[in-house]
Amino acid sequence: MTKKKVFFISAASSIHTVKWVNALSKDFEVHLIYCKNHKPNIDNINTEIILHELFFKAPIGYYLNSIELRKLYKKIKPDIINVHYASGYGTLARISKLDDILLSVWGSDVYDFPNQSKIKKKILEKNVNYAKYLASTSNVMAEELKRQVNISDKKIYITPFGVDVEKFKNIKLKRDDNSINIGTIKALEEKYGIKYAILAVKKLKNDLIKEGKNQLSDSIKYYIYGDGSEKELLLKLIEDEKLEKDVFLMGKIPNNRVPEVLNNMDIFIATSIVNESFGVAVVEAMACELPVVATNADGFMEVVDDNVTGYIVERKNIDNIAIALNKLVSDNELRKNMGKCGRESAIRNYNWKENVKYMEKIYRDISYRK
Repeated sequence: MTKKKVFFISAASSIHTVKWVNALSKDFEVHLIYCKNHKPNIDNINTEIILHELFFKAPIGYYLNSIELRKLYKKIKPDIINVHYASGYGTLARISKLDDILLSVWGSDVYDFPNQSKIKKKILEKNVNYAKYLASTSNVMAEELKRQVNISDKKIYITPFGVDVEKFKNIKLKRDDNSINIGTIKALEEKYGIKYAILAVKKLKNDLIKEGKNQLSDSIKYYIYGDGSEKELLLKLIEDEKLEKDVFLMGKIPNNRVPEVLNNMDIFIATSIVNESFGVAVVEAMACELPVVATNADGFMEVVDDNVTGYIVERKNIDNIAIALNKLVSDNELRKNMGKCGRESAIRNYNWKENVKYMEKIYRDISYRK
């Protein structure tokens, strides 16, 4: 049987794009189309996927690549067009006059972009209204999209960036030390609030000393995986707080190393100060049976069951974060129980294989309607 052709228009540099196209290529002929500066990087794309690198770089490429994309559309005649990211690639698809598109919103295209100016809000409205079908990675972002744009006549499919629960699991690594490892995997950018996590770890260690738990305080280590514009600022903060022996910037890692890294942690912490659309890193940690401390961002509150799989804390509240961490570092059984509950939740709600099956069903429904 001939495979249905899919135009997957998205940044090939994103691990989320890579995960989707790799999974979908088993049952569809996937054409991945992206701007010149969004080419694949450290994560591999399956050889079955047909790559189309457009000539112009984003953001101007969202406008200037329209002629090239229209030619590809007429030549290949795709059965399904899935455009990811409502602001940039949504603009490109609209200007290229592609038919019957499924527009998948990701996060900042809904939470940030339309709030930057009236023009950008208008662009989002045009792109969303142009799309025939809509998809969102979370329920909370679907509601935000409805708040931003009047789309009462359109269904929004919920298509999470799920987790491969066979790769992300507790592999029971043997550790030589007696440390309690707190960890974060996130870009080193201001909006992700990593400085508040560092300061909370400092307060946690001081609080434990006040409680007479010096040995427990000494055992706490905080490992941060990622890179970004705040690297030097965070290094200086670590130095100023005299945490060089306790807090470590480990650099960016490829996605295939994440399960191993998570299995060297005891607690996962996510301290974003903006509204996250979905907590992929949090769900990955939960799948590895880690209890989670996460701020009250919309996406985190959707995936973390407060007091069951972890703790939801107030954004920027160092005291609040430290108290939650204190509960977890002081109680090994609590960590284990929350971790097991987190694993169950990840399997029940965010199993990647089930998420892919649902996306495939959407594709087939769309193709059938055409």
